[in-house]
Amino acid sequence: MSPTLRLGVLTPSSNTALEPLTCAIASSMENVSAHFSRFRVTEISLQPKALGQFDDGNILAAAELLADAHVDVIGWSGTAAGWRGFGTDQQLVERIHARTGRRASTAVLALNELLALRGIERLALVTPYTGDVQQRIVANYRAIGVEVVAERHLGISVNHDFALVTPETLQGLMREAAAARPQAIVTYCTNLRAAQLAPAVEAELGIPLLDTVSTTVWGMLRAAGADPAQVSGWGQLYGWR
Repeated sequence: MSPTLRLGVLTPSSNTALEPLTCAIASSMENVSAHFSRFRVTEISLQPKALGQFDDGNILAAAELLADAHVDVIGWSGTAAGWRGFGTDQQLVERIHARTGRRASTAVLALNELLALRGIERLALVTPYTGDVQQRIVANYRAIGVEVVAERHLGISVNHDFALVTPETLQGLMREAAAARPQAIVTYCTNLRAAQLAPAVEAELGIPLLDTVSTTVWGMLRAAGADPAQVSGWGQLYGWR
């Protein structure tokens, strides 16, 4: 039997969606397991207290606990770089590697790599966030040459409540956003129950769904030197190279 590939996942403390979804994706592969470490995140907003939740010190402490489990790679399954700036995630993966010796990836860095791989410049953005957070994300993508041609957001700031949004609601938002004919749709929050919708959404709309729980797994597999194409049944992105 081949050695097990251990995926170490950094998780916001109030998130209840990403762990079962990540485990389900991992279970579609042979000899891959997922392991989790939490740090406190309860609110998503542009207020200083909410932004301070993503201080590297808190995240690095959680990463060190994952390293105790001898994980092969560490992934930050969160999207805060979308409104804080993409450079914050690049700095984070470098610090994780320096602190733990483990390779690292993030939901947002992997998403941005996927966009670049496929030359995607027209994006639809579906989130549970408030309008000001959403506009910060839109502006950061515009700055790297990706235009958000359609966006839908739900105006929620309590992180725990994101997981209460029904998959049916998310599908409705994606259908609305698809009218703008984007090259891809992103469900941009790892506490949404959306990753499992990819096959149905892609079949119905003819547009790839890039969910950030899935981009986290894709990025971790790539960082670990594993082929994401071994994942099946979770959307087109796993076959992208």
